[in-house]
Amino acid sequence: MHHRNWKCPKCKHTEFTTGEMRVAGGFWSKVFDIQGSKYSAVTCEKCSYTEFYKSSSSAIGSVFDFFTT
Repeated sequence: MHHRNWKCPKCKHTEFTTGEMRVAGGFWSKVFDIQGSKYSAVTCEKCSYTEFYKSSSSAIGSVFDFFTT
């Protein structure tokens, strides 16, 4: 992707890819495999520098994840 407002803070390249990552929270989240936090990732296509941004994760999404795994 290319966006006129985004520039890699490390190499100043303007092309990037995006992704998503979910992580478990505490003990019960790990036991029941419920994803606690959601992060969006932006990775520079030139130098692979990656920044993570915390996204809001809805409760219904966590419940859905629990029943589909």
